[in-house]
Amino acid sequence: MSTDSRIDAYIDRQAEFAKPILAWLRERIHAACPEVEETIKWSMPSFLWKGRPLAHMAAFKAHAAFGFWYRHELGTGKEGEAMGQYGRIESLADLPSAEELEEQARAAMAFIESGTKAQRTVRAPKPEAEIPPELAEALAGDEAASATFDGFPPSCRREYCEWIGEAKRPETRAKRVAEAVGWLREGKRRNWKYENC
Repeated sequence: MSTDSRIDAYIDRQAEFAKPILAWLRERIHAACPEVEETIKWSMPSFLWKGRPLAHMAAFKAHAAFGFWYRHELGTGKEGEAMGQYGRIESLADLPSAEELEEQARAAMAFIESGTKAQRTVRAPKPEAEIPPELAEALAGDEAASATFDGFPPSCRREYCEWIGEAKRPETRAKRVAEAVGWLREGKRRNWKYENC
């Protein structure tokens, strides 16, 4: 059994309730797949089979979570209650039997071996943001800013609209509209200060 010391350290720094849960899950994955590769992905312990994601686990303040990469194919009915497929895991009693979990791990390995792509939830795109009247008026009077705004993808336009729209006072809205128009004239996105150069 090949283990990653980073996962040992991850488990050691978790709350007392989570340590036996994470250790048990790790043991089950290794029992089902002795050649599994351990790593840290997305800041949590992850298991890879033949270089592809197999499963991951994590601990939070009051619960732990575990899930297979093939979450739709290996559904448990608890998806959506928390990250992963078993909902909020607060004790070992919240988990299936060792045999059941190991069988799911072997099924996940079979999906990887077959080359099956994991199904992903398709989210509907967000509707176009409603442009605050103050911003619409300012853009109508500034051709350069309007061209930049219109050329941005919907998410960038939404950032400007939400930022201006959430202002409570008219003075704050006016100040934000003036700043937005100035940045748009320069071709800048709303959060341009934080973009990598």
